Parts: sequence; structure tokens; C-alpha cells
Amino acid sequence: MIWPFKTSTRKKIARIEVTGAIAGGTRKAVLKALKTVEEKKYPALLVRIDSPGGTIVDSQEIYTKLKQLSEKIKVVASFGNISASGGVYIAMGCPHIMANAGTITGSIGVILRGNNLERLLEKVGVSFKVIKSGPYKDILSFDRELLPEEQNILQALIDDSYGQFVSTVAAGRNLAVEKVKEFADGRIFTGQQALELGLVDRLGTEEEARQWAATLAGLDPDKSELDTIEDPKPFVKRLTSGDSQLQTMADNLGLRETLKWCEFELSTSGQPLWLYR
Repeated sequence: MIWPFKTSTRKKIARIEVTGAIAGGTRKAVLKALKTVEEKKYPALLVRIDSPGGTIVDSQEIYTKLKQLSEKIKVVASFGNISASGGVYIAMGCPHIMANAGTITGSIGVILRGNNLERLLEKVGVSFKVIKSGPYKDILSFDRELLPEEQNILQALIDDSYGQFVSTVAAGRNLAVEKVKEFADGRIFTGQQALELGLVDRLGTEEEARQWAATLAGLDPDKSELDTIEDPKPFVKRLTSGDSQLQTMADNLGLRETLKWCEFELSTSGQPLWLYR
């Protein structure tokens, strides 16, 4: 007897979301979801990106996995409100990109920030004694000014990271490196401008991106469904989420996103970032 092959996922389009600042938690969740897509053999994947970017290595690892997966199935990226810097970088792993006309995108570049509290510490009478193995071991210390030679070291690091970004965009969009450098100076674009630059392929909604992915995979664009891949919430979290008064109040005040952003800022201080601020 020949058993029928399961077709539950072969007629569906997998969907994953990349939202908020990209850091370690985002990378783990996205890579886990991509592994599920690969194991369940979906014919196509829709990647919804709504992110200002984030840490370099986390963005690179998501990009690498998307690029590998795109060699096996059809992958379409759909830009939401914002897909900038690291958000653009991970999209380069998708052969097909659609943005809304009003999407904020671009911001191709690298930024590194440090805090200099030297004058404040002097006012309150606080100083630090530092014993180090080399002259640059405490580079970007918050209790002193950055030295010129240290600035040169960090600039070289930033320039190298920038070169990696530009090369990836050039390869992903089939553009000359020099052409990419003409607009890869940190500026942001609308989706319409990005289309004119060759940074995206089409303008349209997420629904239109779904239809595009279905067509590419040989599915009926009017009948194929999306299957969003995400971690199930713990039972207690499900009970306390949604319409609770505290949840609603936090959302109305914008506290939850503010706290998330503060946590990101603290955890990435001193790191070079692919981030639109």
C-alpha cells in the first residue's frame, strides 16, 4: 500500500516576523523559526521586517541563514513601517523584496557610541585607577576622553564593517559597489525612493507580498495561506496578556517599547551597530 504524502505545509507559505531592534534574542527566535521552515519543507517563506536594525553579528547570522534557505525555497521579504540598516542587511538574504511606498528604509552604515562622563565624575569627586595590559585595553572608557590614536583604531573598525555592509548590498541587489556607496551614507529613503535605487524590487502590501511568494512557488495566490512561525506563549503569559488593564496602560504610555529600547541601548553600549537611530 502506498501511503499518501502529507501536504499540510506544502500548500502553505511560512511567515516569520523580524520586529524591533535586532539583538541576541531576535537572532535566536528568527533562526529557530527558519529551522522550522526548513524542516517542515514549506515551498515559500514570507519574511516581514519591521526593524531599525541592531547588532552586526546578529544581523549577519540571520542574513546568512536566509541566504542559505533561499537556495532551497522561494523567499520574499516584506518591509513594514521601517526596515533600515540591519533590517536592510538581513533582507539581502532574500532574493525578492517588496516595500510599501511609505516604508522608511536605507540608513546603510555603521555607528558606534560611547559615553564620556569625565566632567560629571570630577564634579562629584569620583575617579578610577586602571591597571591594563596594553594602552588600548580600556578604549571607550566612560571616565575619560577618547584619544586621537584610539579614534583612528575605532574608525578603522567602523570602515571595515561598513565595507562588509556595502559589499553585501551590492551582491544582494546585483549593483556595483561604487553605485551602492553613492547612497550608502547613512541617509534614509522611502520605499518609493528605494525602488528607484534598486534596493527593493516592487512596491506593495504584505498581502501582495504573500501573493508574489505563492506565484513564485507555483501555488494558487488566491488560495494559499500564511502559516506564521513563532514560539507559543507560556500559559501564564497568555492569561496576563491581551486586554489586561496594566497591559493596555503600558501600551498607551509607550512604556513597554521604551523599556525594551533602554535595555537594548545599555546592552549594546560600545558596540558598532547597523542601526537607524
